[in-house]
Amino acid sequence: MTDETPSQQPEQQPEQQPEQQPEQQPGQQPGQRPEQKAPDVPTPMPAPKKPRTPNLALRRLRTGFKPSRGQAIVAIVLALVGCVAVVQVRVNRADDGYQNARREDLIAILDGLGQNTRRLESEIADLEERKNSLSSSADKAQTARDQAEAQIRTLGILAGTLPAVGQGVRITLNDPQGKMTSSNLLDAIEELRDAGAEAIQINGSVRVVASTDFVDDPPGIKIDGQKVTSPYVIEAIGESHNLAEAANFPGGLVSEVTGPQVGGTAEVNELDSVSITALHAPDEHRYARPAPSPTK
Repeated sequence: MTDETPSQQPEQQPEQQPEQQPEQQPGQQPGQRPEQKAPDVPTPMPAPKKPRTPNLALRRLRTGFKPSRGQAIVAIVLALVGCVAVVQVRVNRADDGYQNARREDLIAILDGLGQNTRRLESEIADLEERKNSLSSSADKAQTARDQAEAQIRTLGILAGTLPAVGQGVRITLNDPQGKMTSSNLLDAIEELRDAGAEAIQINGSVRVVASTDFVDDPPGIKIDGQKVTSPYVIEAIGESHNLAEAANFPGGLVSEVTGPQVGGTAEVNELDSVSITALHAPDEHRYARPAPSPTK
């Protein structure tokens, strides 16, 4: 008996599926593996900032430089004290000229001030008398005309449009070296005005008024455009003694002219009668007009 061996059939291998290739990305070379993306890592949260603590030293420094109300008051008081001190020093300097003056000079100054006071009091009394006469006069129109004419004469003398005569002084200044300036002459005029001069002329040809100007023009000085030269003769009407004392006051006109700065000579004569004939031609006012009288 024949053993029949069953024939063994070869085992069928399972069909191998082709390995699936990953999808090729655009721009990727064949056979090149795609880049693997790194896994997303969560972004760590920033640590909270610690709150800044104020610098104690800096705060104290700022507080020290910030003025308090008390410090501001003290600063204002010190500023006022400083201003008062400066004013006092200036006053003391201004008084040095009087402190060094002689007794006779101080008496002359007081006499001049007293005379000016009496003159002003006399003018006040005169105005009061005019007021009363206008109130009681039967012919008020004529009285007003007379007073207006008197006022015109007075103003004409002050304005230099009318001649004047009266007691006063004649001051002759010689300047052989030609060093006298317009400032010297202007100082002389101011000193005479302060002493009560009512009318002044120079070299018999120039009337000095409020608008007179002095300009250096060597050798000489121009006064209102008219040149005058040495000797300079100043004639002034007023209380003769006071005018002479003002010219001879230490540090005044005579001292300035005879000193080394000018090196000239000065002669002051008191006169019972001084005649001033030079007249001033006033310019026409372009802008100023008389203001209307206030109505009562």
